[in-house]
Amino acid sequence: MVAISRQTVADEIKRQQVLTQEIAKAQVAVSSGKRLNAPSDDVHAWVEISEIGRLQASYAAWTQNIGYGESRAEKAQTNLNQINSLMTRAKELVLQASSTPTGDSGRAAVVTELTALRETLSDLINETDFQGIPVFDDSTTVKIPVGRGIQLEAVGTRQSISEGIDVNGTPMSLDDILAAAIAAVESGDDAARMAALGGVEDGLDHIINQQAKQGIRAERLATFSERLQDVLLTLKERRSTLEDTDLTETIARIQQKLLTLEAAQSAFARINKQSLFDLIG
Repeated sequence: MVAISRQTVADEIKRQQVLTQEIAKAQVAVSSGKRLNAPSDDVHAWVEISEIGRLQASYAAWTQNIGYGESRAEKAQTNLNQINSLMTRAKELVLQASSTPTGDSGRAAVVTELTALRETLSDLINETDFQGIPVFDDSTTVKIPVGRGIQLEAVGTRQSISEGIDVNGTPMSLDDILAAAIAAVESGDDAARMAALGGVEDGLDHIINQQAKQGIRAERLATFSERLQDVLLTLKERRSTLEDTDLTETIARIQQKLLTLEAAQSAFARINKQSLFDLIG
C-alpha cells in the first residue's frame, strides 16, 4: 500500500522547487562567470575575496604612484643627459679658447656659445611640466608611497644637481662655473682659462655622479614596479580561484540536476494521475 498525503505532495513540490532554484543559480553563475553572488553562497570565500579586493585597490594605487615616479625619473634622466652634453661642450669650448689663438672675434664666438649653454642649462635645471611640477624637486625631495610604509625618491633636488660642487676647495654652482669660464675666455688670460677648465671638468664629473644616482632611483622604482605586478598577479589568480565559475563542473552539475528534476516531475505527474484505488489495489 502506498500512502499519499498532502504533506507528501508538499514535500515533493518543495524538493522540486529547491532543485529549480539551484539550477537557476548555477545558470546565473555560468552566464556571469562568477560563482558567488551573495555572502551566503560561501561566507569564507566572500570574506577572503573582500580582503583581496582591498589589497588590489592598495596595490593598484601604489602601482599608479610608481608610474608617476617613473615618468618623473625618466624626464630627470633626460635633462641630466642634456646637461652632461652642455658641460661636455663647455669643456671643448674652454679648451679651444686655451689652445688656439682665437683673437678677439674668436673669443667672442666662444663667449657667445658659452652664454647660450649657460642659459640652456638654467632652463633644464628649472624646467617644469605642463602642470607646473618641477623636473627636479626644490630643496626637499618629494618621496612617493610605493608600499605600506615604503617611500622612494623619483628625482633629486635642483640644489643637489646644480650646487655644492667642490672646485679647488670652493663650493660652486654650475652657473658659477660657466660664469667663471665666460669671464676667463673674455679676459684672454691663460691661467684664468686653465682654472676655468678645471672648474668645468669638476662640474662635468658632478653631473656624471648625479646621472648615476638618478639611474639608481629609476632602477629602484622599476624593481618595486615588478614586485607590485607580481603581487597583483597572485591576488588576481587567487581571486579567480575563489570567485570565478568552473564552467565544466557547473555545466555538468546543471545537466545532472535537470535530469533529476525531469525524473522527479515525471514520477510526480504519473502518481498524481493514479486513482486512490490504483494505489491501494
